[in-house]
Order: sequence, then structure tokens, then C-alpha cells
Amino acid sequence: MNKFIKLILILTAFILIASSHAVAGKLVVKGSTTVLPIAQKAAEAYMAENPDVKISLSGGGSGNGIKAIIDGTADIGNASRFIKQKEVNLANTNGVYPVPFRIALDAIVPVVNNKNDVAELTMAQLKDIYLGKIKDWKEVGGTPGKIVVISRDSSSGTFGVWKDLVMKKERVIPGALTVPSNGGIVQAVAKTPGAIGYVGLGYLNSEIKAVKVEGIKGSDENTLNGSFPISRGLFMFTKGWPTGETMGFISFILSKKGQELVKKAGSIPLF
Repeated sequence: MNKFIKLILILTAFILIASSHAVAGKLVVKGSTTVLPIAQKAAEAYMAENPDVKISLSGGGSGNGIKAIIDGTADIGNASRFIKQKEVNLANTNGVYPVPFRIALDAIVPVVNNKNDVAELTMAQLKDIYLGKIKDWKEVGGTPGKIVVISRDSSSGTFGVWKDLVMKKERVIPGALTVPSNGGIVQAVAKTPGAIGYVGLGYLNSEIKAVKVEGIKGSDENTLNGSFPISRGLFMFTKGWPTGETMGFISFILSKKGQELVKKAGSIPLF
């Protein structure tokens, strides 16, 4: 009898501990503004299924997301690029092992104001525009007018991929207008007739005009088949191998339902 009572007490204690952890369940997710719409839709669905879990989301760029993993201020760091070697070195110095999870694919699409009649550009033209060598739209077949170059800040994963694939590591013109988010690019280009910028596929809307690159439209199909030249993976990083709610949330995003939410967010699901 005493053994039975003891067993009941142990089981009760276990249930109470498990319940307290569920009530206290909280995830902090920081980083890429490109990944943010995916994280928002996934968080809403995940919290609906797990009402005891609270997920806090913020942007700030891929660099800030990875930094948050390294310094322990986030459970998940969103990034629209892969981790850099210097970030790996910093993590190792701090005893942290960042683990990457690719959750989606994306294309970075050049965008211009709706009044702009330019429909496509080559990779070479894009590079020269962002180097400041091409300064007027008439040089690329458009209506004469000054080109206003708009770019992302250096902590942005979108900027990192643009710098690697388009700029070939060369610097964007110092006079470029720098904005901190994809949404900021959309707003700035929409308000500025001569502007050019670049955004993740999920941020394309009727306020701006997407430009083809090498005659190829930025789309799900052209990203998956590899024909669109400015494509990338989207990632979530964790501090070591994830456990608990962190693993639960990432597993949810990588599930069939989660990948459906990736598509609804405007990015490209893995399957």
C-alpha cells in the first residue's frame, strides 16, 4: 500500500512539473525580416494548437538573429542566408554550437516604381547600377531619369546574398539609401519614381513592379528549377541541438502543415 501511495505521489509531482513547464512555455525568435512572415504564420498556428506556449517574434536582420543565438537572447535565430565563418568563430569562442535548419527557399527580386517602364535587367546591369556606374534609366532602355539606389543594411541576410551573387563582393555605392527591412524597401520604392531596390519573393505586391533578371521572372517555379539567378535558402538557427518547445516549433514548420504556411507567407516550401 505504501509503495502504491508513493507511486501516486511521484506521478502527481511529475504531472505538476510538466504542467508548470507547459504554462511557462515561451519561445523567443529574432532575426531576418524575410523569414519573419513565415515565423508569424507558423507562430499563430502553433500557439493555437498549443495555447500554453507563447512565442515572441521580432525582426532586425539575419546578423542580429544569429547574434541573438550566440549571446543567448533568443531560442531561434531567423536568417535569410547561411551563417558566416566569423559568426561560427564567435559562437565557438562563446561555447555555442549553432545548428541550422533550412525551412524554405526564396528568390531576391529587383523591384522598381510602378511608373518605371523598365521590365528586365541583366546581372551586369544590376551590378553597375549598384556600383554607381549606371546612373540614369535611359542607359538601360528606360525613360530618362536619375536612378535612386535603395539597399539593405549590412546586418541583412538579403543584403549578404545580393552582395555575393550580384555585386560579387564589391561595395554598393556609398550614396545608396539604406533601409532596415524588406517592408522598408517596398515603401521607399513605391514612393520614389526613380528608385530601384530588391526584396524577398514574399514581399512582392501591387505597390511595386518586379523586374526580370536575364529575362527570367522571379517565381516559385524558376527558383525551384534553378533558372532564376538570385535565389537562396531561408534558415532557422538554434543554440545547439533543439529540445522542448524549440524542437516542437521547428518540427511544426518542417511538417506538411508548416510548409503550407511557408507558401501562404509568400516563400517557397521545401516540398
